[in-house]
Amino acid sequence: MSFSELGLGPDILLAIEEAGYNEPTPIQAKAIPVALKGRDILGCAQTGTGKTAGFTLPMIEILAAGRARARMPRSLILEPTRELAAQVSESFETYGKNHNLTKALLIGGTSFTNQQRALARGVDVLIATPGRLIDLFERGDILLSDVKVLVIDEADRMLDMGFIPDVERIVSLLPKIRQTMFFAATMPPEIRRLADMFLTNPEEISVDPPATAAVTVSHFVSTVSSRSKRASLRALISNEEVLQAIIFCNRKRDISALVKDLNDHGMHASPLHGDMDQHLRTQTLEDFRNNNITLLVASDVASRGLDVTNVSHVFNYDVPTNAEEYVHRIGRTGRAGRKGRAFTLVTPEDGEYMDAIVRLLGKEIASIAITGVKSISPERKVAAAEPSRQKPRRRSRSRKPNKGGGTSHKDKPARGRDKSTSHTPGQATSEAKRPRKKSAEPIGMGEDLPAFLLHPLPGNKPKK
Repeated sequence: MSFSELGLGPDILLAIEEAGYNEPTPIQAKAIPVALKGRDILGCAQTGTGKTAGFTLPMIEILAAGRARARMPRSLILEPTRELAAQVSESFETYGKNHNLTKALLIGGTSFTNQQRALARGVDVLIATPGRLIDLFERGDILLSDVKVLVIDEADRMLDMGFIPDVERIVSLLPKIRQTMFFAATMPPEIRRLADMFLTNPEEISVDPPATAAVTVSHFVSTVSSRSKRASLRALISNEEVLQAIIFCNRKRDISALVKDLNDHGMHASPLHGDMDQHLRTQTLEDFRNNNITLLVASDVASRGLDVTNVSHVFNYDVPTNAEEYVHRIGRTGRAGRKGRAFTLVTPEDGEYMDAIVRLLGKEIASIAITGVKSISPERKVAAAEPSRQKPRRRSRSRKPNKGGGTSHKDKPARGRDKSTSHTPGQATSEAKRPRKKSAEPIGMGEDLPAFLLHPLPGNKPKK
């Protein structure tokens, strides 16, 4: 099947041909004709399957006729991250270059002034992250009453990031009569509930089973100790023929430390995470696409939508706590029909998360040893993963005789009732009634051991 069979106009077909594409992907072949008919769409497909073109191409065709009014966009695309929003914006520039459609990109970390000016002129396509869109709406810079087409992309990712309340609020501000396209890589119950709320008699399109790993990617795991993770990662990179690689960390604070460690060992690495300035994030991605950066150490902001064909490897420095996120991470390699390799460093504490990943994939992941790094044996793994609950014993202290041959007050048994002896409260034991015997050995001038050496005075108790 070719794009010309999908009902697209000649201007779009020319732009597609100039972009170097000849045949539509399965999601594009199914979604584009339905979208051109004005039907609502519920699409389920992984990232990297061409979902973006699946809704941008028909939107350009639909919006070709008409004109935008000031502060009233004609269409709205919601994305969970700035990187995904920027990628969609680039797609409109690529496929819509033969049309006079205007667009605005509303993302955080950039100037409000430029975005307000773009909205004031009027835009046909508005691409936004939920937070920045709500900010501008509350400032009175945008009206959503003229939106004819709504796209909610990566809805499951929005759920993970806590954006669903914002999305629900935004949808409540839109006209009831509109066309809605709803895309997600997975369909958990909460996403299905939202789809039922937002869509009217939708056409369901699914081209791949939810959260399946790409067949072009080979998976490997190595079990290492927490202390040897950095050395293990460096050894893996050195042993592999890496063109470009993405290294995923769970925590932003670990990214900077890992970047410094890699650069100190002569490996060209740069960070990417949500706390970076937007200009720096954009420049980092541009350098990575231009092959000016070999290793990109990133949080999960890079796990979806990042399409760089030269990424030969993905390294999971940390095991993702969400099994489906593993599929998205390794999907950054093995793209455009190329082979990719994915390695995951597993510590004994990660067993629960790895079990969930294996269950999702439906198969075991090959385990390998890293050259130059001592692996943890299965017996040690179990011992480390399930530590004994028994409290460690205290080391017994030997009693030191004092000058008189007796014992110091620190070695005397604690005062009070012996818990092992059963007697009623307030009743003294026979041992307590016995008079204290004097020491048989003379001390010093023949006097008994002074009482203040046997029992500390009040206020001078030894520190515990």
